[in-house]
Amino acid sequence: MNFKIERINHMIREEVSKILMLEIKDEDIKFVTVTDCDTSNDLSYAKIYVTVLEQEKKEETLKALNKASSFIRSELAKRIDIRNIPELKFYYDESINYGEKIDKIIDEINEGENGL
Repeated sequence: MNFKIERINHMIREEVSKILMLEIKDEDIKFVTVTDCDTSNDLSYAKIYVTVLEQEKKEETLKALNKASSFIRSELAKRIDIRNIPELKFYYDESINYGEKIDKIIDEINEGENGL
């Protein structure tokens, strides 16, 4: 990935986090953490990866985020100086759950070695 795209990804991630924290008034979007951004090379699409505090509200939070994406995109246009603001699509970041699963497996292996 080239440096320009990495820089844009970082700017989008930071600004979307600020917009979600300060501008969005929807209660379904509270306690959302933006973990990553992946922008296409032509800057037409951006995948925004998020995690939520309450796992049971994951689906409705993603629906609310995708519903608010046009508002978030318009706010992003005011804050970032690039020619075309990419279309935003929100996804749940599974890497956190995957890391927790790996930690649990490692802990079980360590407990098994200590029990010998």
